[in-house]
Amino acid sequence: MSAVLAPGRPLTAGPLARRAARAPRPVARVLAGTVTVFLLSSLLTFGLGALSDANPAAAVLGETATPADIARLDHEFGLDRSLPVQYGSWLTDALGGDLGRSWFTTVPVADSIATALPVDLSIAGLALLFAVLLGGAAGIAAALSNGGRTDRIVTAVCTLLGTLPAFVIAIGLITLLAVQLRLLPSGGYVPFGRDPGQWLRFAVLPALALSLDAAAAIARQLRTSLVGELRENYATGAVMRGLSRRRVLLGHVLRNAAGPAVTVLGMSVPMLIGGAVVTERIFNLPGIAQLSLRAAEQHDVPVIQGTLLVTVVVVLIANLAVDAGLFALNPAARKARSAQAREAR
Repeated sequence: MSAVLAPGRPLTAGPLARRAARAPRPVARVLAGTVTVFLLSSLLTFGLGALSDANPAAAVLGETATPADIARLDHEFGLDRSLPVQYGSWLTDALGGDLGRSWFTTVPVADSIATALPVDLSIAGLALLFAVLLGGAAGIAAALSNGGRTDRIVTAVCTLLGTLPAFVIAIGLITLLAVQLRLLPSGGYVPFGRDPGQWLRFAVLPALALSLDAAAAIARQLRTSLVGELRENYATGAVMRGLSRRRVLLGHVLRNAAGPAVTVLGMSVPMLIGGAVVTERIFNLPGIAQLSLRAAEQHDVPVIQGTLLVTVVVVLIANLAVDAGLFALNPAARKARSAQAREAR
């Protein structure tokens, strides 16, 4: 223990955090995996639309369309080409920012997504902030009160929140904060650039409804990691040297135990996007989920494909951010990476 607690020597992570945290992967492997997932996802996204029974010509022109009219529109949409050619053309255009045009409105899909996506990104960003603050505070409080009343309360609340779907939480928040207390509006949206204050008033309820499940997961994971790390020799020795348990936890243990919670945070992004479909409807938000839902009802394949592809890209970017966060939290990995780079040179 004396070697671990030598003066001037940084506290190192215990085995629990090293086992639980997802080890940062080499940059080349991360990028290769991301590109592979993107290509497979784009293929599936295109295939779902191409293999559907939607007939755009019949839908746009109506039942009175002649075979010649249908053939002309199929040629205009590029549907008279082979599927591999269609996929290659669609993916090439998508990589250049061209996601095609809506079959019904002829509006560029990229323009529709550019209008709807900021709504989701702003709400999801605020939800992630709430999840980190609420989940982090609850996890730390539970770990400091390991086995005590606070720990039991936090565990019970997190268990309850983990069983409630987002729309139930949303309805409950509307009933309490909008109807009963009249503190916040029950729905609507104002862009951040137009009025940041009004944006925040409209964004708090949907962001809070989306964040509570993620906050509960973060709190549970962080509490477990912190309790395990506080039992390690380096933390026990620091307390024996006179450091308070709170100081040891916040100054040393928290960094070592945060890896699993960061991973949970990254896994929450797809759940936030999935929950946005219901949440947007409840709070009347003009987001990408409502855009894709309307497109699905109309069988507007280019819009469906575009929204799915953009959603995949958002999730992949979130995963890259998680890897970057884990790498920043893992000093040993950074040192090993530096050593490998020196050896390569």
